[in-house]
Amino acid sequence: MTVTAGPPSLRVRELAYAYPDGTQALFGVDLAIGRGERVALLGPNGAGKTTLVMHLNGILTPGHGSVEVAGLPVGPDTLREIRRRVGLVFQDPDDQLFMPTVRQDVAFGPANLGVRGAELDARVREALELVGLPEVADRPPHHLSFGQRRRVAVATVLAMRPEILVLDEPSSNLDPAARRELAEILRSLDVTVLMVTHDLPYALELCERSLILSGGVIAADGPTGEVLADAELLAAHRLELPYGFAVAPRPG
Repeated sequence: MTVTAGPPSLRVRELAYAYPDGTQALFGVDLAIGRGERVALLGPNGAGKTTLVMHLNGILTPGHGSVEVAGLPVGPDTLREIRRRVGLVFQDPDDQLFMPTVRQDVAFGPANLGVRGAELDARVREALELVGLPEVADRPPHHLSFGQRRRVAVATVLAMRPEILVLDEPSSNLDPAARRELAEILRSLDVTVLMVTHDLPYALELCERSLILSGGVIAADGPTGEVLADAELLAAHRLELPYGFAVAPRPG
């Protein structure tokens, strides 16, 4: 997808958050993601990545600062529309699939928005075609492979026609073929993508830009190749490339 003009898909300003027990998770996060960008969110465990993601669709309320999705502020009066615009795909697809058939799972979100009849059928068909699985519509999700279930979980979100697709560790537990298939699907989608991952090669493959969130702040923001070529930066934030995998820094 080409990055387009207009308000960014996501804008976060001075976002800070402390949990009720007093643990401060975010200390002032500022970021903007343009429409059509694919961005990786990297960082060690405990960096605040999950806390940040839970602010994007109003699961958590900022202690300070603000979040906007396509120019719409996240707040109590906008939650219904925000949760349509921000599609979260969980790490475990079985947390997302709970209906007797794939068709019913994919239809669940749009149906809750009041979509019915031929329009609902079209949404389901379109979403399953986008993930390359139109033939599984009437099968029980638990009869599918893990990779297929993850793609169906993506379809349940695409059926809502979101502004931004947020994926939590999308490559985890996938075999090489399923990993490649999912990458091809994500590259083909006409949607902004924020990918939370520890899989640095997958970030390099799919995302032109990467953010490192560490200690509750954005510690780095730049082209993925440049971020991953900086060995000192990665080491400082407990990020490691797989053994034998190297990213060459750009010359000059």
